[in-house]
Amino acid sequence: MHLYLDLLRYVMENGMERRDRTGTGTISVFGYQMRFPLQDGFPICTTKRVWFRGLACELLWFLSGSTNIKPLVDQGISIWTAWPLKNYLQHRNLHVPSSDSEEWAKCLEDFENLIRNERGFADAWGDLGPVYGKQWRSFCDVDQITSVIDSIRENPWSRRHIVSAWNPKELDLMALPPCHMFFQFSVIADRLSCHLYIRSNDLFLGAPFNIAQYALLTHLIAHQTGLQPGDLIYTIGDAHIYLNHLGQVTEQLKREPYPLPELQILRKPATLFDYSYDDFNLIKYRYHPAIKAPVAV
Repeated sequence: MHLYLDLLRYVMENGMERRDRTGTGTISVFGYQMRFPLQDGFPICTTKRVWFRGLACELLWFLSGSTNIKPLVDQGISIWTAWPLKNYLQHRNLHVPSSDSEEWAKCLEDFENLIRNERGFADAWGDLGPVYGKQWRSFCDVDQITSVIDSIRENPWSRRHIVSAWNPKELDLMALPPCHMFFQFSVIADRLSCHLYIRSNDLFLGAPFNIAQYALLTHLIAHQTGLQPGDLIYTIGDAHIYLNHLGQVTEQLKREPYPLPELQILRKPATLFDYSYDDFNLIKYRYHPAIKAPVAV
């Protein structure tokens, strides 16, 4: 993952300090691109641990079309819990603690217990609005994922293998407008490549997760369509490092990456929507110790 470390170095050396939505502050550059040849290994960060189960289960959740956090919470995945929790606390005129405090951790634990166990609570408080799953599977009633798979199979030479999560009409209804907002597939010879455009990327926490997640998506669609994985082209609009992550980035840049692991897909189900996490095996994933960092929401 030298490409990822090169990105961190580039932003550290060339980024400008800016204000941001969270109030944390960032250093950022506008416009950056990386190309990961998937045949050379699975592009998951090795200079710190990346939670493969979390990113894989979130991807399967997107593909299911769900926009409610309950399926994730039931699997012990809290990636999206902050947004409905804040909404719940604000609606009840309760104090919203700092996201890196023990009080917040307790609020999150209590809220997720209600999501898991209280009948009807998830329906009332767990929905995120029309986020990724809705747009991927029902953008103006179009199932974009099914359509793009059909397009790859029927017209592999097409330049229209496109999925968009950016629906201007519904942005204000979403807990968070899509960051990874647009992707396009291309078939050359027997290889399937994916070009992702991500409008805004938290480089320490978000980018390693997103890179591996779209590599997995490309592998799965190639698997379903009888192709080999090609390249993942990863284009960022606003590439930023939060100011409270600078120490963690500096620590990571001291580390030498390990060789990339290999992704093994253990079975081929009838459709893309029938995979489960147990169908994936990341062979020889070796990584340096985890580096903790606060999450800005």
